[in-house]
Amino acid sequence: MLKQMQLIRAFEEKADELFALGKVHGTMHLSIGQEAVAVGAMACLRPDDYILSTHRGHGHCIARGADPKLMLAEFMGKETGYCRGRGGSMHIADPEMGNLGANGVVGGGISIAMGVALAVSLRKTDQVVLGFFGDGAANLGIFHESLNMASIWHLPVVYICENNQYGMSMSVKRALSVENVADRAVAYNMPGTIVDGNDVLAVYKTIREAVSRARQGDGPSLIEAKTYRWKGHSKSDQERYRTREEVNEWKQKCPIKRFSAQLIAKGIPTLEAAEQMEAEVHEEIQAALEFAEASPEPRVEDILEGVYA
Repeated sequence: MLKQMQLIRAFEEKADELFALGKVHGTMHLSIGQEAVAVGAMACLRPDDYILSTHRGHGHCIARGADPKLMLAEFMGKETGYCRGRGGSMHIADPEMGNLGANGVVGGGISIAMGVALAVSLRKTDQVVLGFFGDGAANLGIFHESLNMASIWHLPVVYICENNQYGMSMSVKRALSVENVADRAVAYNMPGTIVDGNDVLAVYKTIREAVSRARQGDGPSLIEAKTYRWKGHSKSDQERYRTREEVNEWKQKCPIKRFSAQLIAKGIPTLEAAEQMEAEVHEEIQAALEFAEASPEPRVEDILEGVYA
């Protein structure tokens, strides 16, 4: 878990650096500060389970087992990327790992997760689907429609709201008619649970219980993981809606430092081993960068491949 969180952080820091150098095109949405949600959630799944991610989904992908080499190649628009350089930051998918895709549409994965869970139910398997979304998506109609239908049909889906306090520039305190997103679960007759999204073990224990419930045929759950994004909404965000003091306050709750301190205090690993592990993570990201930079650009002649069947 610690190494996965370190890998997500190192990957996104490198992606941020490459964007500043003009080597990543378009935009991207970083999840630095939210690593515990992705890692804690993915630890609850079997290899044959499914996830639906968001526009801020790099952490979900890596925690689910995505190869940083192929991810960085995709970011840089290279042919060797997960989507052959066509998707970029917001459309990473890895079906072989059960990752059915990130989504550039806010709340876009909510109904897809419900649909995949319906397919699982019709096949009569005991697989489970995790559907991620942000606090901003909790005010969309598709959220309410999907949770209602998932509950009526007792579908094996666990909805995970990554409440990072802001939907773009809108504070969640100003956008919700209730105190917590999880409070809305009662309207759909499903459990609604709030968890500290910066505590990877708390996330794991909470989501594990919901996954077990879904796998046993007891229907969906709504989990609200309260966390914080250290970076702006996207690369064009000037962050005028929050103070540096607020950001620094949340940085003191860093999920990686918090979990590392807990483990080191128990001697698993030692401080030296933890530092060595972090160094190995940065070496892996450097190798991914070298792979991506050496990869070929897509050919213009192939540009329509994958557009039409």
